[in-house]
Amino acid sequence: MSQHVFGLYPCEMCVWQRWPHAIALLLATLAFMLAQGLRWPVLVLSALFVLASGVIGVFHAGVEYGWWDSPLGCTAVEIGGSGDFLRDIAAAPLVRCDVAAWDLFGISLAGYNAIFSFLIAGVSLWWMRTRGLSR
Repeated sequence: MSQHVFGLYPCEMCVWQRWPHAIALLLATLAFMLAQGLRWPVLVLSALFVLASGVIGVFHAGVEYGWWDSPLGCTAVEIGGSGDFLRDIAAAPLVRCDVAAWDLFGISLAGYNAIFSFLIAGVSLWWMRTRGLSR
């Protein structure tokens, strides 16, 4: 949403954080189509993918805060589809992964992704354990 509504284009590590969430969503959807006995392992795996996104978010936030270096060149461009390749490259925004594009209370979007991913994964695993879905 922040990309399309507020013009905050993602860097490469931002996109990395999206993939585990997409996989988790697909797994959770699949889990509800499975029989009860097969459902819980798929839901646990889904929660672990959300947790993985949080780990990537911590790594990305660390790069933004200068705690460690990124293995990337820390820049990415989003190229449009106008058909004129050179114009698209010239007009594409330069997005750095080592500079937070936005923050609130000193926490970047990568940091918030980490916080919320850990909360979602933790609550999901706790809920599955207390509801007996892990049996």
